Amino acid sequence: MAQAYWQAEVMAEASFSLFVRRLPTNRGYLVFAGLEDILDALNGLHFSEGDITSLRSMGLFDEGFLEYLADLRFTGRVRAMPEATVFFANEPVLEVTAPVIEAQVVETLLMNLFNTHTMLATKAARVVEAADGRTVVDFAARRTQGIDAAIKFARASYISGFAGTSNVLAAGRYGIPAVGTMAHSFITSFDSELEAFDSYAASFPDNSTFLVDTYDTMEGISNAVVVAKRMREQGHELNAIRLDSGDLLALSFEARAMLDAAGMRSVQVLASGGLDEFEIERLLRNGGAIDGFGVGTNVGTSADYPWLDCVYKMVEYDGKPTMKLSEDKETLVGVKQVFRRVDADCKYAGDVMGFADEPTPDGTEALLSDVMRDGKRLQDASSLDELRERCSRELERLPAHCRRIRSPHEYPVGVSERLEARQRQVKQDLLRRIAGTE
Repeated sequence: MAQAYWQAEVMAEASFSLFVRRLPTNRGYLVFAGLEDILDALNGLHFSEGDITSLRSMGLFDEGFLEYLADLRFTGRVRAMPEATVFFANEPVLEVTAPVIEAQVVETLLMNLFNTHTMLATKAARVVEAADGRTVVDFAARRTQGIDAAIKFARASYISGFAGTSNVLAAGRYGIPAVGTMAHSFITSFDSELEAFDSYAASFPDNSTFLVDTYDTMEGISNAVVVAKRMREQGHELNAIRLDSGDLLALSFEARAMLDAAGMRSVQVLASGGLDEFEIERLLRNGGAIDGFGVGTNVGTSADYPWLDCVYKMVEYDGKPTMKLSEDKETLVGVKQVFRRVDADCKYAGDVMGFADEPTPDGTEALLSDVMRDGKRLQDASSLDELRERCSRELERLPAHCRRIRSPHEYPVGVSERLEARQRQVKQDLLRRIAGTE
């Protein structure tokens, strides 16, 4: 496409909107994540000498075009919602305005970064919602689709409210609290479970969590109590035990009873193993005596819905609105803004999509702002803690019925009168041109 643009001298400025056509099943909202990676990617956009050599070897490209690519940099403008903002179907989360080749060649890159971060941040936010104030930590790295996805999930899940990650690389890179317990292999490496617990407690006297289901869970809890008493005699406290298999609901009741009977009320009961927001909700709805959750596979892969129906569509070319007319995929024309209405209780009450140059209606907030101009970032990156606080505020302001884990209410999103009228006019003009009557 870029070569065809270049050869046809179609080089004018174009605007593209990035949005999600429809929300995944059981999702009442999405959490925007990945903006920092997107801006970094645009800021660093270039074709290296090795890239040009690789493209040349394919035998597909004009030499003059390859010379053009060698000098290509992103020089455009980007408008976006703040990272960690909640948004809804069809709302432009990010808009790119740049010479058409620059704006077009980044399509797959931007969609990939947006899709991965946002999908995972949303899944994590739902888990935090289901946990209802209990601690949730990331155990997902072993089964994510690659190391990069594991690192992205650690970042996205922390923004969405997780307390920490077992991914030490991500913890070091982003300053996320590093957490972890032990594997069953640690237990089976010792002659007895008691010896394994004693050794672990010696290494982490003030931060030990014992995995109790390697052999027999009830016996494992009894052994944990024995070692916890020894730790207490030495001035230390066992942090928690972890249940990782079996009937987690029933085992949580028994574990809590055994710990309390032994005077270990401060020792927490943690659960892991195949958990997601649906299972966590079930456990807690039935009164599970669980203080925290370690979540992995089903959350780190967003197993129930591992992709978003995100698209990146041209909405304006050379100052003229453009649109797609495909059935069920019609796009809104023009460079746009999202206006969010806030009610008397500071809750989000509905959004309206309009043109970017429309005045902000009273009682609303305009969500998109310039984050890059002339290919340069306009502000420093937000800290992870700032994003985490923003995400928490955003979810707090979203009505509870829109946050429900199952069958959430649809959040109201409309279109301004001006945009609706322009959309109708552009569509009529386009249909006349297609029919040859203009």
